[in-house]
Amino acid sequence: RGNAGGYMPAGVDVAKLFLPPRARIISEVDKTGRSAIYINDGVGSDADIPLYVVVDKRTASASEILTAALQDNQRATVVGYKTFGKGRIQNVQPLEDGSGIAVTKAKYITPNGRDIHGVGIVPDRPPTASCGPQDNVVLCLDGII
Repeated sequence: RGNAGGYMPAGVDVAKLFLPPRARIISEVDKTGRSAIYINDGVGSDADIPLYVVVDKRTASASEILTAALQDNQRATVVGYKTFGKGRIQNVQPLEDGSGIAVTKAKYITPNGRDIHGVGIVPDRPPTASCGPQDNVVLCLDGII
């Protein structure tokens, strides 16, 4: 919640900690349709322990990769508000005048085939109480766990 970005490989690595071996994490699809599929090649975790992910409108990019992987693999219950919807890989190219231009390289597709760009991830459950950025996560999960 409130994590507006992050390094894509870090989102993949964190997902590996919570998903069973061979679970699909994310696909990266370029403009030609070629896919790079990220699979959990690690040992994963005990899938019997309940896991909850709290998100909001500022949850984006690598945070959404992690959230979608856990949700699509039915490993976690996502609680909160719809996420930002940053599902594109972009490189910023500097220009001579000091400004820059963002060039879209590819898009992310979740394990269940969702393109979240501009749409975001809809949580499985809304919070039952106030769940603002400054609220304790215990309030966000009140009545859920």
